[in-house]
Amino acid sequence: MSDNQNLLAEQRRALILDEVRRRGGVRVNELTRRLNVSDMTVRRDLDALARQGMVEKVHGGAVPVSEPSSHEPGFEAKSGLELSAKEDIAKAAARMAAPGGAIALAGGTTAFALAQQLLEVPDLTVVTNSVRVADVFYNAQRAAAGGSQTPRAGAATVVLTGGVRTPSDTLVGPVADAAIRSLHFDVLFLGVHGISVEAGLSTPNLAEAETNRHFVRSARRVVVVADHTKWGTVGLSSFASLEDVDVLVTDRGLSAQARTEIAELPPELVVAGEPGDGTDL
Repeated sequence: MSDNQNLLAEQRRALILDEVRRRGGVRVNELTRRLNVSDMTVRRDLDALARQGMVEKVHGGAVPVSEPSSHEPGFEAKSGLELSAKEDIAKAAARMAAPGGAIALAGGTTAFALAQQLLEVPDLTVVTNSVRVADVFYNAQRAAAGGSQTPRAGAATVVLTGGVRTPSDTLVGPVADAAIRSLHFDVLFLGVHGISVEAGLSTPNLAEAETNRHFVRSARRVVVVADHTKWGTVGLSSFASLEDVDVLVTDRGLSAQARTEIAELPPELVVAGEPGDGTDL
């Protein structure tokens, strides 16, 4: 299967998952009409999502999986979801990183998309606890150097914290916490498992929650990057309130009700892909 076909499959599955979550279930015949594909293609997509634990197959369709608050999907399971939303969010958030600044970039697939946009921002100092994010900068540096040992002009300086690796390829625990506590960041870009008015920012991983608390405390400005599916999701452990967040960057899929709720809260709301998100400047 070609790369384009793989991408199309990922986009279809992201749309299917969004429909399942939004409507509480979908039928195969509805999806074939909406996506203009065969029954067999839809059933293969549902099989793939079911194997990843994202949906539960039922007769004639699929329904959401009721995940326990301690369930933590792996990086690969999340990487194909909401691709266009994550790209829009990354482009909008990247404008908040000033050349020469010191930023922190926590783990997750949205942060991974943001890292690729930040390659164009010169002279950044980037502290991250994400193995995947660090790889983005390291690989770009090797490609630009072309075998030379001399760093390219304007390349980011990347500091990868130590720690214990989570299913999301994020480093957490006492070693990571100690490294982060000793640093100070102009901006923290933070991906999250869930956001809600009551629980604030949350994650299913207790050690990651503690590491994220240190990130938040060490940053002068906190920018949360999260697609609309994270709104209303609550993980096992809360690590920050919405009052701790300066900017929430999300996508156009955010519901009108969620927008109303956020309008009454401290974070500035940036909806990527809509006028005023800064990407048209």
